[in-house]
Amino acid sequence: MKRLYRSKTDKKISGLIGGLGAYFEVDSNLLRLLSILICFLSGIIPFIIAYFVAWVIVPEAESESS
Repeated sequence: MKRLYRSKTDKKISGLIGGLGAYFEVDSNLLRLLSILICFLSGIIPFIIAYFVAWVIVPEAESESS
């Protein structure tokens, strides 16, 4: 079973988008661009709150192979 973890190596702020990229096997830079688009379309404050909550909930990977 696949689990979602924050990336230790592919990170700009918290590693959340890098972890999502690894989970869905998609380029993390594409997900970063998509998240910026979603941020401006949905509103900046709700996106920041959702990102912070996900940052707290999603655990950091213990090793890169996880």
